Amino acid sequence: MIQFITKRIIYGFFVLAGVVTVVFLLFNVLPGDPARMLMGQRADAESLRIIQKDLGLDQPLSKQFVMYINDLSPISVHDSDPDHYLYLDEEKYDYTELFSYGASNVAVIKYPYLRRSYGTKRKVTETLMDYMLETAVLAFAAIIIASLFGILFGVLSALNKDSFLDRSLLFTSVLGMSVPSFYSAIIFSWFFGYVISDITGLNMTGSLFVYDDLGNGEMVMLSNLILPALTLGIRPISAIMQLTRSSMLDVMSQDYIRTASAKGLKFRTVVIKHALKNALNPVVTTISGMFASLLAGALFVEWIFGWKGIGWVLFDALTKFDLPIVMGGVLLTATIFVVINIVVDITYGLLDPRVRVK
Repeated sequence: MIQFITKRIIYGFFVLAGVVTVVFLLFNVLPGDPARMLMGQRADAESLRIIQKDLGLDQPLSKQFVMYINDLSPISVHDSDPDHYLYLDEEKYDYTELFSYGASNVAVIKYPYLRRSYGTKRKVTETLMDYMLETAVLAFAAIIIASLFGILFGVLSALNKDSFLDRSLLFTSVLGMSVPSFYSAIIFSWFFGYVISDITGLNMTGSLFVYDDLGNGEMVMLSNLILPALTLGIRPISAIMQLTRSSMLDVMSQDYIRTASAKGLKFRTVVIKHALKNALNPVVTTISGMFASLLAGALFVEWIFGWKGIGWVLFDALTKFDLPIVMGGVLLTATIFVVINIVVDITYGLLDPRVRVK
């Protein structure tokens, strides 16, 4: 089991290393001057030079990459010389010195530093954490809706195989998986939040926390959660339904199910206690992976509904070319995705020894 867990962690580390490399290279070849964005179009050459040096933009791309890795790494190495590009700036982050080596080198332990926003000058970590709760609530609500309806429809479809109900549910699931989230978000927002808003009482846009005109009086608006959660849950509902149907059909054909029926057990008991219980193993794994995807991929849904989560702040940062927030958001969502999948793999390995063998 230790070997199994170690492999999963190593695989996750390499995935994150690849994400970091791709994100750094991608955003460093985009046009635009961050120093100019920070100082404005009327900034003088000397001010631009100082900002570029502070951001490390005066260094070759390879050294910029080393600086970025050094900032991200929990254990990093620095030089006490202010002229060195790995100079340890105490204003960047809190750290604990591990040991010194050489003439002026020091190794420290710290939290990963995602740098500062070009626009607000705040630490990227603080900015993202301010919006993390809304994204987590939205993803959790969406996966709950998807799990309940997906499993229910999957069981109904399997128990009524080749019937009109089965074919209708399959057609609907294929349609749900085919429609892009941003398109269904627009339709849901327009129809339920505008056309029949007098009936539903829902708004086209809105976030979890609502304030008055002066920015005071925080109030939780769970009604604003309904439309984005439903929209975000459409594709998972379709996938869970099809997987549940397939798994149920496979389990229902097993000998022990026929034996349970022959013993005179009620049909409902056979389905719920024997068939569904064993059919849910692959479904639970899929749901866990989908939760990670929802947590990381609600960008368009959040923007369209005005739901101020990480997706919303990333989209806003993209329009303002605030690269540290975009890069930090991508790395945060990738880390969440990898960590959740590692936990799911380990949990599934504990429950089913055959996974570890494979």
